[in-house]
Amino acid sequence: AGSPWQIMQRVDHPDAAIANAQALHDLENGATGLTLVFAGANGARGYGLPPTKGALERSLDGVYLDAGIGIEFEIGPQSRDMGQHLSEVLAARKISPAAVNVRFGLDPIGGGGVRGSSHGPWDSIAKVFGDKIAKLAKLGFHGPFAPADGRVIHDAGGSEAQELAYVLAVGVTYLRALEAAGIPLDDAQRMIYARLSADADQFLTMAKFRALRLLWARVEQSCGLTPQPLFIAADTAWRMLTQRDPDVNMLRATIAAFSAGLGGANSINVLPHTLALGLPDAFARRIARNTQLVLLEESNLDKVSDPAAGSGGIETLTRQLCEAAWAQFQEIEKAGGPLAALEKNIIQSKVAAVRAARDVNIARRKDVLTGASEFPNLNEKKPAVLDAKPVTGLLPDDIVIRFDALAPIRLAAPFEALRDRSDQMLKTSGKRLKVFLANLGTAADFTARATFAKSFFETGGIEAIDTEGFSDPAALAAAFKSSGAALVCLCSSDKVYAASAEAAAKALHDAGAKHIYLAGRPGELEAPLRAAGVGDFIFAGGDALATLKAAYERIG
Repeated sequence: AGSPWQIMQRVDHPDAAIANAQALHDLENGATGLTLVFAGANGARGYGLPPTKGALERSLDGVYLDAGIGIEFEIGPQSRDMGQHLSEVLAARKISPAAVNVRFGLDPIGGGGVRGSSHGPWDSIAKVFGDKIAKLAKLGFHGPFAPADGRVIHDAGGSEAQELAYVLAVGVTYLRALEAAGIPLDDAQRMIYARLSADADQFLTMAKFRALRLLWARVEQSCGLTPQPLFIAADTAWRMLTQRDPDVNMLRATIAAFSAGLGGANSINVLPHTLALGLPDAFARRIARNTQLVLLEESNLDKVSDPAAGSGGIETLTRQLCEAAWAQFQEIEKAGGPLAALEKNIIQSKVAAVRAARDVNIARRKDVLTGASEFPNLNEKKPAVLDAKPVTGLLPDDIVIRFDALAPIRLAAPFEALRDRSDQMLKTSGKRLKVFLANLGTAADFTARATFAKSFFETGGIEAIDTEGFSDPAALAAAFKSSGAALVCLCSSDKVYAASAEAAAKALHDAGAKHIYLAGRPGELEAPLRAAGVGDFIFAGGDALATLKAAYERIG
């Protein structure tokens, strides 16, 4: 049988007293661990605890640290000494460090990768890193201390194989640094843990988590070590979150947590569904927490160890990820390790290529983002978030080397930018940009393409004005004039287009349409339709994002 993973909850409010109240409430209602996110950390998402001992102490007030609760630090450039601060807090409470289940989050490579900088050559960073962990271990902490954090790659748009390769490279580099600090390798191996992103691709996420265990065991064997279970922490993916229709994020997070759990994650942190909009309120935090409780206590996902074992599809996918990741790991090693590969922009260029290909699929809506690139709701109300100002300005003051940053992205951001533009137009002028759906023929003729066109335009915030079917070009032109729209989209069947589209387009052009679209591929009719005034054709697989951006530029 398997075992329950730790149900982690973010402690990230800039006011440590409020953060403490949230933490206690989470622990009282099912959470089994706390992720203390300090301002400036990779996963802070614009917020986070102040990077001070006082904030650490206040946020943990009333938390029974020796009761088996999982504690994980996400630290930034100003919170590198949180391990020492924690030891002082424990000493004041007369708690042994050995009694605390804490992961310290010491990740100088990951922090530098996201910021695009490092505070010196790796040899000097490695010495400080190794000495700090050796000191914490001497104080009695068991660790693990250092994460190989794959979110750096995933957040920036990289592939699963790239994420795994990076985790291996960072993990091996940290092993070497610990060995150089005088720590035996069989002790060093338990001082390192991994963190992966879990997204809404169920089978790929399951395979990725399974693959990491196989890959890390191979690393351990190559080091002459007996493989030991690697602690793997999972975060639901930042890049899959949407600001629009954020309730869908609950579904994405459920699939992600489900997949990470079945893939063997030891802890899971479900990002609240409103995090992309601001600091989540109590409701969003409860949903994040209860998502895991339902999976564990009602779905009993922890009762079976590796349920994907023996599944031909997932086993094959796991093997393919292992092969691809190992090859890319070797490339990073040949470049001199992860920091050297970052300084040479090797990792960034490979991630950028994957991101560019994914961006094309999103722009063409081949990869669907429900609520953002498909099925939009122009009249949705934004959910409540807490009134907390984002924390800014917490950058390292000891930068020595700069390189291209692996900046986090959200896949829905380009479509959301158009929605934001539409909302601003509504706010300043009282109306959105509108497109008149010029439906030709009967409902049976135009409904399919009119439905497609409505969704197409409204993903960009362009309000679609639906109509009954027209057969008379003069009546169509009159209806368009009275609609107040500047744009028009012809919608009907290929048969009706062949008989009526040219006349309809000419009538609409003469009626003052600034731009005319036609829903569907034009085929042999393209030349006469363009001559009649049709400017663009919209269809499944077309570049929706470019078409929608151009619509705004035409109106000015």
